[in-house]
Amino acid sequence: MSRDDDNRFRPRPGRVRSDAPKAGQAKSFLSKIRKITRQQQAASGRSRSAKGGSSGRAAKGKSIIASGRGVQRGRGAAFVRARNLSNGWSHRQPGSRRVIVKSRSVRAAGRSGKAAAHLRYIQRDGTARNGERGRLYSAGEDRADGDAFVDRGKDDRHQFRFIVSPEDAADLADLTGYTRELMAQVEVDLGTKLDWVAVNHHNTGHPHVHVIVNGRDAVGEDLVINGDYLAGGIRERAGELATLELGPITEIEQRRKLTAEIDQDRFTRIDRAMIAESQDRFIDLRHEPDDLRGQSDRTIRLRRLGKLGDMGLATEHAPGVWELSERLEPTLREMGERGDIIRTMQKALRAEGAERDPMSFEIHDAAPARPIVGRVIDKHLSDELGESLTLVVDGIDGRTHHVAGIDPARVEDARIGSVIEIGAPDSAVRPSDRAIAGMAEDGIYRPSRHLEQARFDGVPGGNYEGFVDAHVRRLEALRRAGIAERIDADQWRIPEDFVARAAAYDAGRNARANIRILSTFDLERQIGSDGATWLDRRLVGAGALDLSPAGFGEQVREAMERRRETLIDRGDAIRQTDGRIAYRRNLIATLQEREVARIGVALAEERAKPFRAAADGETVAGTFTGTVQLSSGKFAIVEKSQEFTLVPWRPVIDRQLGREVAGIVQGGSVSWQFGRQRGLGL
Repeated sequence: MSRDDDNRFRPRPGRVRSDAPKAGQAKSFLSKIRKITRQQQAASGRSRSAKGGSSGRAAKGKSIIASGRGVQRGRGAAFVRARNLSNGWSHRQPGSRRVIVKSRSVRAAGRSGKAAAHLRYIQRDGTARNGERGRLYSAGEDRADGDAFVDRGKDDRHQFRFIVSPEDAADLADLTGYTRELMAQVEVDLGTKLDWVAVNHHNTGHPHVHVIVNGRDAVGEDLVINGDYLAGGIRERAGELATLELGPITEIEQRRKLTAEIDQDRFTRIDRAMIAESQDRFIDLRHEPDDLRGQSDRTIRLRRLGKLGDMGLATEHAPGVWELSERLEPTLREMGERGDIIRTMQKALRAEGAERDPMSFEIHDAAPARPIVGRVIDKHLSDELGESLTLVVDGIDGRTHHVAGIDPARVEDARIGSVIEIGAPDSAVRPSDRAIAGMAEDGIYRPSRHLEQARFDGVPGGNYEGFVDAHVRRLEALRRAGIAERIDADQWRIPEDFVARAAAYDAGRNARANIRILSTFDLERQIGSDGATWLDRRLVGAGALDLSPAGFGEQVREAMERRRETLIDRGDAIRQTDGRIAYRRNLIATLQEREVARIGVALAEERAKPFRAAADGETVAGTFTGTVQLSSGKFAIVEKSQEFTLVPWRPVIDRQLGREVAGIVQGGSVSWQFGRQRGLGL
C-alpha cells in the first residue's frame, strides 16, 4: 500500500441517528428559545442577588430584597424585585385603602372535578345583592359560561383562586368594574393574558369577589406566578385601585374605624399593633406631654386594654404599663371565628323563619360523637377557597348544630330542608379483612386456597373468582399503605394485627363525619307523599320518643300527626276503638312499590320504553343509565333493549354509569355485582 493510500480519507457512513433525547421527541425551536430565556433570566437574577449578599439577609445593615416564596421565580418577579421585601411588604403608603386578598392554588382541579364543584358553590343561591343566585362574569362577558371555562382548564396542572375583599367595598360604585380593572393590572404585572371568571358576593357584612384563574398563560404554558406577588402584589394593586376611586383614607375615617374595633371580641388591628410594639409582652403607654399627636392613639389603646383586661387577656402592673397575655391572639381569633359562626347560624335560621336561643347552638370542630338527626338549613363552603362544606342542621334534639369539614360528595343530594343524620366516622371492621385474616395460615394468605373454600361454601351469584378478586384488590390497597406484603401471585404476608391495622387505616382515611340522607324531601312534601317517607319509618319505628318538645323536634311531632291522618284517609292505617293506630302490614314496602310504579309509568312515557317492576329475589341486569330521587329514596335506572326497571340505589354503583351491571334484589336493597369486562364479579 502506498503512502498516498495511508493519507486518503475514506468516509464510512453509519446508521442514521437522532440528536433528540432517547426518552422523547426532538424539542421544537420555540421550546428551546423558552428554555434559554428562562436560564438567562435565572442567571441574571442570581447575579443581582449575589452583588448584595445572600438572598433574604441583611448586608452591612442595609435591607435587601427578600426571597420570600421565591423572588426570582414565576411571573410577577419583576414587580416584586422593585419593592423592598426584607420584612414583608413595607411599601404601603399612608392613607391607602385596606384590601384583604386570600389566594390558593389547587392542583389538577379540572381532572378531579373540584373546579366544577367550586364554581357551583360560589354561584349558589343567596350570594347576589338581591339574594338571588350569584352571577358569573369575565373580562368581556357579563354572564360567562362556567361550563366552557371549566372545559378550557380541565387539563391544566393547577388552578388559582382568589378572594378580594376591599374594606370599603360597599362604597365602590361598581364592584364588577373594579374587579376587571384589577385583573387587567394583574395581567400587565404578569406579562400575559389570563383566563379568569369571577362572582360578586353580598351575603356577608363585607362584599367581596371570588376570582378563579385557569392555570395556563397566553401561549399555553403552565402559569407560574411568583409567590411574593401572590402574597402581597395583588393586595397592593387592589389597594391602589380602591384608593384611586375613593380617595386616600382620612384621619377621621381611620379614627372612626379604629374606635369601632375597641369593643370587638376578635383580633383587631389595635391588638396587632400593640403586640408588635411590646417588649416581652409589656407595653408602656404612660403619658408623654411632648407627644401631642400620639395622645389619640394612646387613648384608643388604653380603652382597648381595658376591654382586654376585663377578658383576662391583659394586666395593668402600673398606671399605663400593661402586660399582654400570651393567649391574647389565639383566644381572640377563636372568639372571632365563633362569633362569625353564630352570626351565620342566626342568619340561616332567620331565612327559614325560625328563631333559636344562641345557648342552644352547638359548634362541632370534628365529627360529632353522637348522631345528629335534623333538617339542613344552610350548606356552604367551610373555606371559600376550598371544597369542604359546612352544614347547619336544625336537630330533633332542640339544638342547632354547626358541622364543618363535610365531604361534598356525601351531601350532593341534600338540599335546604332535607333530613339527614350525621354521626361519627365509620370505624367498623370490614368483613373482607376478617375473611383474609381467617384464611391466613402461618401469616400467609393464598387466593387459590380462598377460591377453593369459596366454592365449597358458596357465594351470592356464584361468581367465585370475582369474590376472591375483591379480596385481592383490598390487599393491594393495604399493600400501598404498608400493611400487607405481596410475596408472589398466590402468596401474601399478613401481620398478626392485620384486622386492627386495616381498621385504623380506614378510620384515618374516613376521618370525616358519616352522613346518611334520610329524606331529600322537606316535612311538608313528606306529609302528602304517596311513597315511603322518613315520617312513615318513624311512625312504625322509633315514634316520637327522641323528639324535643321545642324547635325542629316539635315540628316533626306535628308532621307525624298530620302524616298519620293522611295514611288513615288513604286506607293505609286504621284508628282502633281504643285510640291506637294500626298500620297496614308491610306498610313501608307497600308505599315504596306504589310510588315506584307511578314514577315508572311516568318515565316510560318519556323514554318510550315500557317499565317493569323488579320482584324480590330477582336478578336484575342491564345498563345503568341514571338515577331518580323519590320520597322512598334514591333509585337507579337499569335499562335493557326493550324495557327498564327501577331498583334501590347504593353509592357503589355510581362509578358504573353507562356500563352493564347486575344485582340481586333482596329485602328492599340490591346486592350489586360488577365485572371487569363482560364477566361478573362481586
